[in-house]
Amino acid sequence: MSVRFGVFVPQGWKMDLVEIADPVEQYEAMTAVAKLADAGPWDSIWLYDHFHTVPEPTINSVFEVWTATATLARDTSRVNIGQMVGCNGYRQPSLYAKIASTVDVASHGRLYAGLGAGWYENEWKAYGYEWAEVPQRMAAFREAVEIVHQMWNSERPTFEGKHYRIDGPINEPKGAGGTGPKLWLGGGGEKVTLKLVAQYADGSNVGNGNPEIIRQKLAVLREHCDRQGRDYSTIAKSTTLEVDLTWTTAQAVERVEQVVEAGADYVIFYIPRVAYDHEPLQRFAAEVVPQFL
Repeated sequence: MSVRFGVFVPQGWKMDLVEIADPVEQYEAMTAVAKLADAGPWDSIWLYDHFHTVPEPTINSVFEVWTATATLARDTSRVNIGQMVGCNGYRQPSLYAKIASTVDVASHGRLYAGLGAGWYENEWKAYGYEWAEVPQRMAAFREAVEIVHQMWNSERPTFEGKHYRIDGPINEPKGAGGTGPKLWLGGGGEKVTLKLVAQYADGSNVGNGNPEIIRQKLAVLREHCDRQGRDYSTIAKSTTLEVDLTWTTAQAVERVEQVVEAGADYVIFYIPRVAYDHEPLQRFAAEVVPQFL
């Protein structure tokens, strides 16, 4: 099975720019990694949608996801660009759809528009968003996905829900190809998220590199696809692998083989310290990725 690969660019969220003092140089470090990935054989680059660092909020740079996505779209020419994933609570879904449509055009159709329910309570409250518990966030997320789908596929969509409403918004252009960008949904919720993937999404991200969880979640996704009459093979089934910098090439290949055997056909690497040292990115591009293409 052919496997596609993506890589996260250093954005600040995981404290991965703190050794660079100047914010302009920090941004250029992010851009430099994106340009290296653009040279191949990577299919995509990825960003997070967060405002504060982890594992705890610190006074350090974190670059906003959609601004960065748009600039990287213009700084690259080949690689796809996605978010893992956009937080539904931070943007009204009709606005999210409009932003994504614009960036898809700016990228000449290279956008993977990511969306999820959100989870980082600290930054929700700090930025003035109303925090809700999981059932409410998932209910809002369900409505949001339907609205985004309508915004990308209807001329005058309407929707009246508990959390959101739209009344005939015009969203033109819908995307570079006349329809909306590819939609990726993050999360492994078996009753809501994976059902929404089967209904609406082009890609899914599950398991965080754990083969057992990947296998379990993809089995549920396949069941939802069967019920919906959706071709399971048309959905990109991704997982994220955080690289251990002590890995040899053989160890990295083995980790990829494990998640592929579990059902993933798309692997997104997070490579620590890539802002300062490009060698692991270049080594993986030369020695790991080609073994699965």
